[in-house]
Amino acid sequence: MNGQNRKDILPSMTVDIVLKKDQRTGKLTRGIVKDILTKSATHPHGIKVRLTDGQIGRVQEIHSK
Repeated sequence: MNGQNRKDILPSMTVDIVLKKDQRTGKLTRGIVKDILTKSATHPHGIKVRLTDGQIGRVQEIHSK
């Protein structure tokens, strides 16, 4: 499942995000969602989240519901 819809993402889910510094390479970082930062219902590049370790990026793939 992609991360373009805010309704699909909840805190404590495991997701893959792309960090700002990795946008050119597309390298993914896996983590657990702490906060959802995007306010709109959808975003074409992925919903922006903060992981439990403090990293911020846009969700590319959701691994758990």
